[in-house]
Amino acid sequence: MDTVLAITLGYLVGSVPFAYLLARRRGIDLRREGSGNVGAANVLRTTGTREAATAVCLDAMKGALAVLIVQRVTAEPTAPVVAGLAAVIAHIHPVWLGFRGGKGVATAAGAFAMLSPGAVLIATCVFVASVWMTRFVSVGSMAAAITLAATTAAGDWPASVVVGATGTALIILYRHRGNLARVIAGTERRIGQRA
Repeated sequence: MDTVLAITLGYLVGSVPFAYLLARRRGIDLRREGSGNVGAANVLRTTGTREAATAVCLDAMKGALAVLIVQRVTAEPTAPVVAGLAAVIAHIHPVWLGFRGGKGVATAAGAFAMLSPGAVLIATCVFVASVWMTRFVSVGSMAAAITLAATTAAGDWPASVVVGATGTALIILYRHRGNLARVIAGTERRIGQRA
């Protein structure tokens, strides 16, 4: 029952498409502009820095909120991890947009900031360094996802957090498979390059 509750609450919180709504206020449908991805990187590309920063904060907030709500309503230690993972999946597949959403990076950061804050801090540093060196948000996202999984596995985190972080990293890497192919081909857009 706790697992069902965690999945339901996590999905409902995580499915709010903040990036889509912020861009829509400017008359832009992210599904038809830029990369077609409903996430902060495409907001940056099509709408602007302020809206992109707001999208990152709101997406991270919903990941954190999903975990916090479940921590308050159940004492089951695995349930908050399940809620965080459900929020990430909901961001990627929101029911409100025909299950077509973003790639889950900011939402995952928010969720695991509540579950393994030290690991998220390290992953964030790796993200910033990777983006600074390559100018590819996608490379930073993939590097951060791998770092999150590796850091939780190497640290003193509960097994459920390690499994959740590893699962989340695999999902994020899968969602970035197209980006990786474009990086290799030399066609991936660099940060700040508008559509």
